[in-house]
Amino acid sequence: MSSSPPDFLVHDEKDAVGVVVVENIEAGQRLSGWIMDADKTIDVTVNHAIPLGHKFALRAINNGDSVLKYGENIGHAVADIATGDHVHVHNLKTSKW
Repeated sequence: MSSSPPDFLVHDEKDAVGVVVVENIEAGQRLSGWIMDADKTIDVTVNHAIPLGHKFALRAINNGDSVLKYGENIGHAVADIATGDHVHVHNLKTSKW
């Protein structure tokens, strides 16, 4: 991992989303993240302001695709989600309902 703290975390290299771990992320900001299981860093530019603790897409996710976080399926996309888009209740629904 880089010597500076990451802006977001990814637990599993298969994850489709990263979780922001710093405040005041703005649209167009380039973030540095840490993929924990692979111990490597990645950079992604976000398209929206992302609140602390919220998710954003690490790659394009198609409507209906399963979304992985922490290596687990957390739901399915209900709209196409571009790389860097905020992922939340407006475009992700649990698969349980």
